[in-house]
Amino acid sequence: MRLVVARCQVDYVGRLTAHLPMANRVLMVKADGSVLVHSDGGSYKPLNWMSPPCWLIEDPDVWTVQNKAGEKLVITIDEVMHDLKHDLGVDPGLQKDGVEAHLQELLAEHIKTLGDGYTLVRREYPTAIGPVDIMARDASGGSVAVEIKRRGEIDGVEQLTRYLELLNRDPLLAPVQGVFAAQVIKPQARVLAEDRGIRCVVLDYDALRGTDSDEFRLF
Repeated sequence: MRLVVARCQVDYVGRLTAHLPMANRVLMVKADGSVLVHSDGGSYKPLNWMSPPCWLIEDPDVWTVQNKAGEKLVITIDEVMHDLKHDLGVDPGLQKDGVEAHLQELLAEHIKTLGDGYTLVRREYPTAIGPVDIMARDASGGSVAVEIKRRGEIDGVEQLTRYLELLNRDPLLAPVQGVFAAQVIKPQARVLAEDRGIRCVVLDYDALRGTDSDEFRLF
């Protein structure tokens, strides 16, 4: 992890253009390659960012972050006030609360809730950036990564997006589709998910609990 406090301006060029005028900001460079620009307001959300896979080119007073699609984040630095690097090590991942953990168990047990012909591959599918809640296959045999939340918000969509970007690099899995499953999905999260080709599924916790498992039945 690298944290840089700097006076800078930021210009994004891609599907649209965006400009952040010169001001004091925090530049965050993560081990997965992502680059995020934060201010001292706006809660947890960055003002602008570039998700991996992308690369950072550092020239004197200018950082250029670019991805495979040709999108660029150009950060022009007027003054660096602080520059810190620290190895955070391997993160154990988010510890889900009881409801989310139980939702994962129930959905794995009743995987056909996602659609006819769906089959379970495994729960807690391991990746280099943390476990995917559920890996499954659809009726045509395609890979599906499922992220489960009690409340579906934008950060959950971003988390699933990172998993999909990584999983789709594996030729044995690709193409991998995404499903964002939650008891409640915020409108903003749904819009972002659908824009990224991720299917949203609202889970009825009580209905899943009341459904008999046919996992070990002969009839």
